[in-house]
Amino acid sequence: MNDISDSAAALLAHNSAFIPGGVSSINRIIDPPIAFAKAEGAYLWDIDGKRYVDYHAAFAPYLLGHNFAPINEAVINVLRNGESLFGAGPSRLEGHLAQLLCQNIAAVERACLLNTGSEATALAIKLSRAVTGRQHIIVIQGGYNGNHDEVACNVFNTLSEIGPRVSPGEYPLRPIGAGTTVLDQHLVHAINFNDLESVQYVCRRYPIAALITEPVLQNIGVVRPQAGYLAGLRALADEFGFLLIFDEVKTGFRHALGGYSELAAVTPDLVVYGKAIANGFPLAVLGGACRYMDYLAHPEPARRPFVAGTYNGHPVAVSAAIATLEYLLANRTELYPRLEQLGQMIETGMREIFAAHGVPACVARQGSAFTFYLMPETPVDFHDLMLRHDFARDLQLRRALNALGVFFVPVTTKQCSISAAHTRADIEFTLTQCDRAVSRIWAH
Repeated sequence: MNDISDSAAALLAHNSAFIPGGVSSINRIIDPPIAFAKAEGAYLWDIDGKRYVDYHAAFAPYLLGHNFAPINEAVINVLRNGESLFGAGPSRLEGHLAQLLCQNIAAVERACLLNTGSEATALAIKLSRAVTGRQHIIVIQGGYNGNHDEVACNVFNTLSEIGPRVSPGEYPLRPIGAGTTVLDQHLVHAINFNDLESVQYVCRRYPIAALITEPVLQNIGVVRPQAGYLAGLRALADEFGFLLIFDEVKTGFRHALGGYSELAAVTPDLVVYGKAIANGFPLAVLGGACRYMDYLAHPEPARRPFVAGTYNGHPVAVSAAIATLEYLLANRTELYPRLEQLGQMIETGMREIFAAHGVPACVARQGSAFTFYLMPETPVDFHDLMLRHDFARDLQLRRALNALGVFFVPVTTKQCSISAAHTRADIEFTLTQCDRAVSRIWAH
């Protein structure tokens, strides 16, 4: 079977003549290339007409599925009604969305609307510095919190780059791209997930303004917090006086209406949402306690972090988010249990397939987000993953599934996402193809 689409390769070559790398977001480059032309519900169609069951979901915003009719209709209606990007004064729509967030999410007493997760995490860090009067921040090795210099480091590294696990301790900073100033600032400290001792270690040496983390480390699959970890972060934030920021760009709304913090019963000082909040439309939110968020409108200009954006609160994205939240509020008692059932079905099925073929593997899952690791037990941190996971066969399996009409993005360890549009038949098809792919790969 030829896994390379000549049409996709030709389109990539065409685009590369005008766009560096052929794509506008470099993490969209996949090998072999696939170019998609249409999406509906749980399915993608490439430019050759081949259909895939989609578990990538464009890096996970499509909780309700691609082109979900109520969301699209809300966007169409707001444009027909004459709404526009007015660029001055308050907006009825942004007030409605903020009210929905504040009245339904315990962690959000005030909300600020932005366009991307990177913008929101950058503002969260800036706000933390304004509140605390400190400059240093803690980030998590293997986590991703945006593309700005504050956090543009230690996303995915080799052990030769960062060294062996140290606890308590921190890791050398490794920028994720050229042109950053993160190494020059000496203000960022990288530690491992699930390591409270290293938080204490850093806080005793530096004036920490904030610790930012995904509450479930989903940049490298699904690495869950150990018992007491998130509550421990909350206690350390209170003890040392830093702000605890939960980056719920991936976990928000996918696992519960109030994100993973709702499930964990741990309230951060600030929280960032994106992706599923508007089911694929570009919108992000910074929310948090009034006593911190109100610094954004502080009466003393010198204490006020500057936030501005031409497209902040754009009516298209805001109307999509309102429709998404209203749908989740009306259907959450059925929707989240159903997603849990589908997630359990694929987790159990994949575990059984690996076991039947004698493959040392596990499946990590939180609700509708899952991944497989080719190691006996799920990892607890980045070093655990790097030491035990079979990255080469991970990539082989993803490519084999793509060839069989199941789209797991062919990037090792990346999270897969089930949407409300998936059916039991989709999961059964996926498991059948997974069995075929595992059989082929491990037979060799």
